[in-house]
Amino acid sequence: MRFLKLTTVLLLALLLHGCGKPVPQEKSAYVGEWQEKAMYLLITQDGSVSYKRIKGGVTTSVNGPLKDFDGDNFSAGIGPMSTTFVVSRPPYQDKGRWKMVVDGVELTKTAD
Repeated sequence: MRFLKLTTVLLLALLLHGCGKPVPQEKSAYVGEWQEKAMYLLITQDGSVSYKRIKGGVTTSVNGPLKDFDGDNFSAGIGPMSTTFVVSRPPYQDKGRWKMVVDGVELTKTAD
């Protein structure tokens, strides 16, 4: 019984350690809901990331905490279940609409 309690405490500590980091002020333009026909990306201010992409009949999805930013790119997930999103063009305005190019796909911001 004591082993079970210790294991539970350790697992909770690991989960808390993996919590997302809030989006830094200088990257606040990344926060919001971004979409294109076959791709969806949601980044919240508190550091949650939800991603879904359909390519070649295969659906890929990631739901997890924001780990960090490396230049314009950012990583999300926990431990080995994490991924880096390559941002070749950070958020910019085009004809009054916010856009961003992530993993080679131009996304449009649909909500803050």
